[in-house]
Amino acid sequence: MAGRLVLALSVLLLLLLVGHCQGGKIGACYGRNADDLPAPDKVAQLIQQQSIKYVRIYDTNIDVIKAFANTGVELMVGVPNSDLLAFAQYQSNVDTWLKNSILPYYPATMITYITVGAEVTESTVNASALVVPAMRNVHTALKKAGLHKKITISSTHSLGILSRSFPPSAGAFNSSYAYFLKPMLEFLVENQAPFMVDLYPYYAYQNSHSNVSLNYALFSPQSQDVIDPNTGLVYSNMFDAQVDSIFFALMALNFKTLKIMVTESGWPNKGAAKETGATPDNAQTYNTNLIRHVVNDSGTPAKPGEEIDVYIFSLFNENRKPGIGSERNWGLFFPDKSSIYSLDWTGRGKVDVMTGANITNANGTWCIASANASETDLQNALNWACGPGNVDCSAIQPSQPCYQPDTLASHASYAFNSYYQQNGADVVACDFGGAGVRTTKDPSYDTCVFLAAGKMSTTNSTSLPARSGSSPHTSAKCFTPLLFVLSVVIAAVML
Repeated sequence: MAGRLVLALSVLLLLLLVGHCQGGKIGACYGRNADDLPAPDKVAQLIQQQSIKYVRIYDTNIDVIKAFANTGVELMVGVPNSDLLAFAQYQSNVDTWLKNSILPYYPATMITYITVGAEVTESTVNASALVVPAMRNVHTALKKAGLHKKITISSTHSLGILSRSFPPSAGAFNSSYAYFLKPMLEFLVENQAPFMVDLYPYYAYQNSHSNVSLNYALFSPQSQDVIDPNTGLVYSNMFDAQVDSIFFALMALNFKTLKIMVTESGWPNKGAAKETGATPDNAQTYNTNLIRHVVNDSGTPAKPGEEIDVYIFSLFNENRKPGIGSERNWGLFFPDKSSIYSLDWTGRGKVDVMTGANITNANGTWCIASANASETDLQNALNWACGPGNVDCSAIQPSQPCYQPDTLASHASYAFNSYYQQNGADVVACDFGGAGVRTTKDPSYDTCVFLAAGKMSTTNSTSLPARSGSSPHTSAKCFTPLLFVLSVVIAAVML
């Protein structure tokens, strides 16, 4: 009897474990403000080929919804701002919309979220007062259909909903939005829905080069840390700072338990002449690092290890969008469905920013000091690698195998390569502000062995610490405490 009870409890706990260890989710935004896009069914095929599991659209276009039937892709659909008045005024309008636009295609098309309004505070027509009444009517319609527990309702916001976002701990909502914000937050808590926000470090960089460095915006390991003077929390990238500014703003209103979901983030691949940061390389770097940040459950300084779901903006360039050049160039794919640049959606592969191709085999690549780097840049990068970068630099200490030749370039090469290899031989990990360069020639010499992909050195040191600021792998982070609980339960039953 005790054995069967132990087995049942074990299975139950393991099921709970699987449910709580999924990690952050990465999705893609499918905007369609263009006249040259492929048909929705072709887009659905492309998304499946790329193994993208989560997609956001901005309306309930029937052709698009039908295209995602039986694909296994979870769809976030939207109620446009132009429909908010009708949705807020009459329940019958929402009931009819649900009957015609959602119910005929659900659950074959896995609609999991409905966004009611999008960045309403940025709209030229102030529709913010209509959001909560419209959300309530959508909830009522879903409840009538028995879907209020299966489809989640929220509304998306820009960072402009804050009156202050720096430092993150001073994050505060604009008081002029209090009339609709508080009831909306109460609705979200009541219905266990996330606070949705669109975050763009690109704009922070583009609008303030003097205060926001490109490295900081791109998640570069060479970015200079920013310390929040109120909390002492250290920020190595703008994305985390923006997320935490929302968290602290929610906390100030006593809504700290609300989950934050990032419904748009990305980087433009092209822009106007003055938008020098809008390039395919920077777009690839940002999105690659963002995906890795999410799937590794890195969390933020205020909420380390906290999983967060993010939707990359956007699948295609949208040539009908007004505004500055970058507005039309956030795409990942050309209209013919070829990639503008390569992107690994798993967050665990390797992408070559220089060529735009996937690195299918990282064996035979090393990272060394660039001959063009100044001594100052090399020294700064070496200090970072052996400090915040958490590289084990014992091998380049006096009397150790890699100390000779006692030159800055030699020591930097060893440290750069160690960081590069322990971070998956990813091209971004060999940047070092331009001080690093990759090579296919093994730099090892005598008894000094440089790490290679998949090979850990036993000659130089016994272990390599994890990169600073990284979280334990999701499985280890989740399984270790739960398996401990499981052992305690088993021991209690056996007593």
